[in-house]
Amino acid sequence: MNAQSDISMKTDEVLRVELEVFRQQHRDLDEAIHAMQERGMADALTMQRLKKQKLRLKDLIARIEDRLTPDIIA
Repeated sequence: MNAQSDISMKTDEVLRVELEVFRQQHRDLDEAIHAMQERGMADALTMQRLKKQKLRLKDLIARIEDRLTPDIIA
C-alpha cells in the first residue's frame, strides 16, 4: 500500500492534519473542475483525471474519518 495512504501506522494528530490538507485539496480540485467547465476549457481526458483524483481524495478522507471516529455501540 502507498505510504501516504497507509493510515494504520499514523497517530491521530497526524491524521487530523492530513485530513484537513486532503479536504482542502478536494475543494481545490472541485473549484478547478467547475472553473474549467464554466470556461469551456475542459477536454475529456483532463476532466476524467481531475475527477479520478478527486474521488481518490474522497475515499482517503472517508478512511481517515472512519479511523478517527470511535466505534459507538448503541
